[in-house]
Amino acid sequence: MNKRNYDFFKKQIMTNEISKGMIIENLMDDYVGTDGYEKIDLFNLETVRKLSVHYKEILKLIGEDTEREGLLKTPERVSKAMQYFTHGYDLIPEEILASAMFKEDYKQMVLVKNIEIYSLCEHHMVPFFGKAHVAYIPNGYIVGLSKIPRIVDAFARRLQVQERLTTQIKDCIQNTLKPLGVAVVIEAQHMCMSMRGIQKQNSVTTTSDFTGAFLKEATRAEFIHLIGQNLH
Repeated sequence: MNKRNYDFFKKQIMTNEISKGMIIENLMDDYVGTDGYEKIDLFNLETVRKLSVHYKEILKLIGEDTEREGLLKTPERVSKAMQYFTHGYDLIPEEILASAMFKEDYKQMVLVKNIEIYSLCEHHMVPFFGKAHVAYIPNGYIVGLSKIPRIVDAFARRLQVQERLTTQIKDCIQNTLKPLGVAVVIEAQHMCMSMRGIQKQNSVTTTSDFTGAFLKEATRAEFIHLIGQNLH
């Protein structure tokens, strides 16, 4: 959560728009990183209220007793979870990336690999998860390393398809940082294939997208070689 949204959060506390219980819940999860970004699970109470009505009705429609003890707070819990799963809509990935750009005369590959991804398939709204490998070749500017996983998360925490997620990450880096090239590979398992439909539990989907220098076979081969190596 960036500083602008955190100020909004504090204003809600002062005006009692967030309940005391939710204040405690959010502050317990508060995390301030060294790059100035705060991790706060911030819920819009009006959205929680509206979503809870619908989730309670869904529980009834599938044959559940919404008055039994285990389900009394389930609509509210699911509403909060759904807001968290889709909080990427409240983030501007380009701003995240631009907030930590530094002039540097370095023109070799910068690779951040094995970035965990958790997203929701927009077709069935069930999870898909895996890892992203992201590389770029600087062209006068480098970016703080933590910003790469942050923009991955900003795009992943939305209703997505893996193909579009791959391209969005690539385009964000290319258009904001303007490097000599960008490479993105995502490997993910889709619960819509594992839990339903074809029910293939061990299938993995791989997508890739490249720009600039990574369109050259030798550079792309180096990238593929590096993401397959255990160098630590």
